[in-house]
Amino acid sequence: MKVYDQEVATRRQVDTSPRSGQAPEISVFLPVYNEEPNILPLHAKLDEALNRLGRSAEIIYVDDGSTDGSLRILREVAEQDGRVRVVALKRNYGQTAAMAAGIDAAQGEVLIPMDADMQNDPADIIRLLDKLDEGFDVVSGWRKNRQDKLITRKIPSMIANRLISWIGGVPLHDYGCSLKAYRREALQDVRLYGEMHRFIPIYASWVGARVSEIPVEHHPRTMGKSKYGLSRTLKVVFDLMTIKFMASYQTKPIYVFGSFGMLAFFVSVAAGLYAVFLKLFHKADFVQTPLPILAIVMFAVGIQFLLMGLLAEMLVRTYHESQEKSIYAVREKIGFQERES
Repeated sequence: MKVYDQEVATRRQVDTSPRSGQAPEISVFLPVYNEEPNILPLHAKLDEALNRLGRSAEIIYVDDGSTDGSLRILREVAEQDGRVRVVALKRNYGQTAAMAAGIDAAQGEVLIPMDADMQNDPADIIRLLDKLDEGFDVVSGWRKNRQDKLITRKIPSMIANRLISWIGGVPLHDYGCSLKAYRREALQDVRLYGEMHRFIPIYASWVGARVSEIPVEHHPRTMGKSKYGLSRTLKVVFDLMTIKFMASYQTKPIYVFGSFGMLAFFVSVAAGLYAVFLKLFHKADFVQTPLPILAIVMFAVGIQFLLMGLLAEMLVRTYHESQEKSIYAVREKIGFQERES
């Protein structure tokens, strides 16, 4: 008997699979990266939570290039559960790309992402849906009693969440919580790049979505190894720069480019006048005052690098969206043929 069979043999199954030719009401998708010991107990809890809903649902596992036995177990789960589909990426692209793959594969009216490390609780899905039914388009989970390390996880996250709320204009306590619920239309125009998955509520808000937040359970990790560290803080800072730029200057980049240009021009004029002043009143030749020239050169180099970075961000987005380029590559799909036929 396979591993999955042993796990579910004593549980009563409730068929919440979508009928042939019909889209499911709910799509739950989970990025998976080296979570072999967590998959079966997580799927058991997810199965129980979806059975209680009484709504048609699909479960999409996105294997993000796992190097352990995660994909093997996902194959077994897909064979035994008709609601399960698996998208296996060719390599490890990161959580944002895996989330994008899940969104692209999902067919439900409501999309629910969550982590596969057993720290999110599938029992909270019904609470997200209840809040969504109040008229909201996006409901974000808030790990109010977060079970993580204080110094390396909770404090940096608290600071980052406040910065993101301030810059993005959407006041949420916990942007890093993967457990959320989205109406499909709220994600239609969202394009994900880099490490931008945490900013999906901001993107949705920009297109008019109503965003809310509710506290959800958060469990300590008991199996597997965390994939995140303090290095993510620096990525968040860079992402915030991009978010601010895209929010303020996406349709009017001349404002930011022009502002930096005027600032550079002011420094250039000030430095030139200062050099002339030294020449006329202190009899100092220009070659004796290298500091103004050095300041101009270094300032110009700094401006060039910053503007080149912002320009490159715009070019990358244009490249992907105009040509419909994907940010991930799929190795195989499991369980799709039956659904499509």
